[in-house]
Amino acid sequence: MPIYAYKCESCGHSMDALQKLSDAPLTVCPACGKHALNKQVTAAGFQLKGSGWYATDFKGAGTSATAATAAKPDAAPKTEVAATPCGASCACH
Repeated sequence: MPIYAYKCESCGHSMDALQKLSDAPLTVCPACGKHALNKQVTAAGFQLKGSGWYATDFKGAGTSATAATAAKPDAAPKTEVAATPCGASCACH
């Protein structure tokens, strides 16, 4: 939910309110009780940094993390273990 900034034109009281997008704007000032509270126009202040979902899913230029991972060849070839009764987990192999 976004945080909206409000300011009263009557008394100058300013406040922030956490509201849903569908909520009606507040109009009554909690400080003076008059219907003079107006929503302020403010810029969104956030920064995406770190190694979260943004870096792995949306940061690349049109490539997703899963597509980039699937395109890389395996670094080491897989070796098969011979089928033995002990499963090759004992000291005899």
